[in-house]
Amino acid sequence: MPRIAGVDIPDGKPIRIALRYIYGIGPANAELVLKEAGIDGQIRANKLTEDQLAQIATLIDNTYLVEGTLRRAISQNIARLRDIRCYRGDRHRRGLPVRGQRTRTNSRTRKGKRKTVAGKKGVKALK
Repeated sequence: MPRIAGVDIPDGKPIRIALRYIYGIGPANAELVLKEAGIDGQIRANKLTEDQLAQIATLIDNTYLVEGTLRRAISQNIARLRDIRCYRGDRHRRGLPVRGQRTRTNSRTRKGKRKTVAGKKGVKALK
């Protein structure tokens, strides 16, 4: 398995698909990296030479935040929002949707499993 940016990328897949296994590299960035390196995206990852792999690795390291550094940057940004007590930071703190989605229905992914609240008991009038 070839290794780029500290990540094992799958052998049998085209390199434009295999690069997406790196956290922070999506379809658009993978195409840009390959275009800049002058490598055809359809070549399988195991068919690349060591020079081509090194070229891709240096391009990614010099141009993009990937893997641990990207995860750290994202968590620092969220921590900053929490610290300044802005609306988005409060939504992150409470585990609710941050970008204006509705919460009356939906948003189960952020809120987690339903917590059933007991309904009010009907009090019968005494006669």
